[in-house]
Amino acid sequence: MTRAAVNPDLLTWARVRAGMEPLDLERRFKKLDAWESGEAQPTLKQLEAFAHAVHVPVGYLFLPRPPEEPLPIPDFRTIDGRAARRPSPNLLDMVYACQERQSWYREFSLANRSRGVEFVGSRRLSDRPEGVAAEMSRVLEFDLEARAACRTWEEALRLFVSLAEQAGVLVMVSGVVLSNNTRTLDPEEFRGFALADNRAPLVFINGADSKAGQMFTLAHELAHLWLGSSAISNASAAPLSGYRREEVWCNAVAAELLVPLSALRPALEPGEPLSAALQRLARRFKVSTLVILRRLLDAGWLTRPAFETAWLDERDRLKELAARSGSGGGDFYRTTLSRVSRRFARALVESTLEGQTLYRDAFRMLGVAKTETFNNIGRELGVMP
Repeated sequence: MTRAAVNPDLLTWARVRAGMEPLDLERRFKKLDAWESGEAQPTLKQLEAFAHAVHVPVGYLFLPRPPEEPLPIPDFRTIDGRAARRPSPNLLDMVYACQERQSWYREFSLANRSRGVEFVGSRRLSDRPEGVAAEMSRVLEFDLEARAACRTWEEALRLFVSLAEQAGVLVMVSGVVLSNNTRTLDPEEFRGFALADNRAPLVFINGADSKAGQMFTLAHELAHLWLGSSAISNASAAPLSGYRREEVWCNAVAAELLVPLSALRPALEPGEPLSAALQRLARRFKVSTLVILRRLLDAGWLTRPAFETAWLDERDRLKELAARSGSGGGDFYRTTLSRVSRRFARALVESTLEGQTLYRDAFRMLGVAKTETFNNIGRELGVMP
C-alpha cells in the first residue's frame, strides 16, 4: 500500500484553511490526528479524499510549505476597522471561476467585434456621488418609477439585474460555490465583488445575503465598474469608518442611486414614529430598512447617536428574521442562469452550438454535468427549439 510522503503541516494548513476542526473530519479520516502529528501517513487515495473534503488541489499537499494565496483582486473588506481575515476556499474558488468566465466572454466579445461598455472607467473619485448616481440611473434606466411598478424587493432586484445586463454587465448571483449546495457562501465574509473590463464587466453578488442587501451590493459594485476598478467588498449601507476611500465613495453612490435625497425629503412625514417610517419608506424605495436608516441620517432626520442605536437594533432584528425564515429551492434553470448571468449563458450556449467552444468547457463554466440540462438551458434562453 503506497503512502503519501507529505509534510504534516500541509494537512493542518489545509484543514484550517477550510475553516474546519479535527472533529469535523474525524468520522471520515480516523487517523487525522496521527497524520497531522507526523506519526502516520495517509495513502494516496486517502490524501485525494482529504483534499476533496477540504477543497484544496491535491498537488498543494505535496508542496514543502503552505502556499500564499492572496486574492487576485484588491481586497477592500474590513472588520471593525481592520483588514479582513484570510479568504476562505469558497471565496477564492468563486473569484477564480468568475475570472475564467470573464476571460471567456472577453474573447467572445473580441471575436464577434462587439462594442465595449463605455461607462466602465468613465468616472473618478473626485466626481460627486450625486452626479454619478444620476448618470447610473439614466444609463441603466433604473429610476424610481421603474421600481414603483415592482410589487416586491425580489421583483425590483430582478429588474435591476436585468437592466444591468442589458447595459452590458455580466451579473452573477449565487449563494453557493458553483453549483455545490454544500458549499454555502458567507455574507459576513463578503457581499460581492466587481471585475472591471470594458468588454466583459462582471459583478458577483453573494446570493446568501437578503434580497434587499443584494440590491445595495449590486449598486455598490456597479459604482466600482464606473470607476473601472476591480474589488471585493463586504460593506453594508452604513456610513463607513476604517474603509478605503473608494469603498466610502461607492457606498455614497449606491445610497444616492437607490434612495435619492431629492426624493426622500419630500416623502418624510413630521412626527412619524421611526419604525413606521422605516417600513413605509423601505416599501416605497424597494430597499432594506438599513439603507433607509442611512439615508435618514444623511437627510438630517436622525442624529448620529439615534442612528447608531437604531442601526444596531434593526440589524439584530433582520438577522433574527433571516434565521427564522426558510428559502425554497426555486426553479432550477432560473437559478442556474442567475448564478452564471443570462447574458453570459446565452453567449456560451450559442458559441458551443456553433462549435467554437467545447461542450466540456461549457459544462464546467455553467456548472452542469448532463447534455440534457445544457439543452434545457438553451431552450430556456430561447436559442434552441
